[in-house]
Amino acid sequence: MENIYDLIVIGCGPGGMAAAIKASSLGLKTAVIEKDKPGGVCLHSGCIPSKAIIHKAELFRSQKELEEMGLKIDCNGFDYNKVFSYSKKTIGSLLKGTEFLLKKSGVFLIKSEAKITDMNEVILSNGAKLTAKSIIIATGSKFKEIPGCKIDEKEIISSLGALNLQKLPKRLMIIGSGPIGIEFAHIMNVFGVEVQIVEMMKSILPFEDTEIVDVLRRDFRRRGIAVYVGTKLVSAQKSDEGIKVVLEKEDGKLLEETVDKLLIAVGRTPNTQNVGLGNVNVQTDQGFISVNDNYQTAVKSIYAVGDVINTPMLAHVASKEGELAAENAAGLTSGKVEKSEIPRAVYCEPQIACFGYTETEVEEKGISYLKGICNFRSSSKAVAIGKPDGLIKVLCHKSTKEILGVHIIGAEATELIHEMLLAKKSGIQIEAVGKMVHAHPSLSECIMEVAKAFA
Repeated sequence: MENIYDLIVIGCGPGGMAAAIKASSLGLKTAVIEKDKPGGVCLHSGCIPSKAIIHKAELFRSQKELEEMGLKIDCNGFDYNKVFSYSKKTIGSLLKGTEFLLKKSGVFLIKSEAKITDMNEVILSNGAKLTAKSIIIATGSKFKEIPGCKIDEKEIISSLGALNLQKLPKRLMIIGSGPIGIEFAHIMNVFGVEVQIVEMMKSILPFEDTEIVDVLRRDFRRRGIAVYVGTKLVSAQKSDEGIKVVLEKEDGKLLEETVDKLLIAVGRTPNTQNVGLGNVNVQTDQGFISVNDNYQTAVKSIYAVGDVINTPMLAHVASKEGELAAENAAGLTSGKVEKSEIPRAVYCEPQIACFGYTETEVEEKGISYLKGICNFRSSSKAVAIGKPDGLIKVLCHKSTKEILGVHIIGAEATELIHEMLLAKKSGIQIEAVGKMVHAHPSLSECIMEVAKAFA
């Protein structure tokens, strides 16, 4: 094993891997240190396995359409363990690709724990010391717990426990209605689980546009998913009948429910405790590492990206930050990821994808704006494929026509969002999107139609 590098990256999730590969492509001798397997939470216990399961859920849900064509569907042989096995197989396949890509890119992969001991030094778990001109911290995050509600990954579970289920519960309560909670609500409901969502704030997906959330909530109501907003968890006690949960509603009334599994999905917290930050006086704020616009800490040779800094905890954000930090470490000037240009995606059904300001935020900032909406029911393609529920909402500056925010709920929303995002990033006027010829029939015609509203 080599001991001297140009760059050492601690952590090989999306941010660390992107940083290492970019640095190597720029000619830096680069090592990435990972205590587990390359890929991080995204590959092993987040984005990828959940999307594999969502794919199977959509196939399972399609049985209703097959029955409408006269086919008889017998679900007696359904085995959820096979869905679990498929997600694991997907992880295994992508893991091999990840390791191959690192090797092909000339990155040295070191499997070990690591701690920073000096501004240019890292020590491994076996005592070996490595030095580098620069260090990038990309150690990711872990799930948050609720005080007094210990996660055991058996009855009280995190998203990791939910992904590792090999047998479905009959009754599931989800605490937290961010993207993770909403996606699991969708998955479990499709497979016949009785699902309840509990959210302390006044709305599910509380930071997304209200008109978008209203569409999702109506759909969840039709599907029998119970939603409690303005409600908090008071206690959860295991019993012979299951987990007895006490909730407190906004008016102070208590509600008691008994479920088989309790999923805690109230966010994530950065992994910054055991990296050695105190050895080099790297500052943190509420657990997040403080960085400048170049992802550089107060120690000029040390950078940080991804979930350990106070930016949106999204894999694609971490990846881009990793690339930019690597460029900055190589002496290039690359700037930072603009928050207004970060897409957010929720892979429930219907899908949700957004970027920029919500209408509430625009109003709070006192910005004069115009609004355009196109409902999916006006889309020939959406009606033809049996997915007419949804809408596209665009907010633009009243005078400049600058795109302020785009919010989509409906079929393939997570793919459709990027046309508008490209227009935003490129400074393209909204009217130009409306004048562009779109294929017919296509879901993207909805984008064209909503853009025409600003002509």
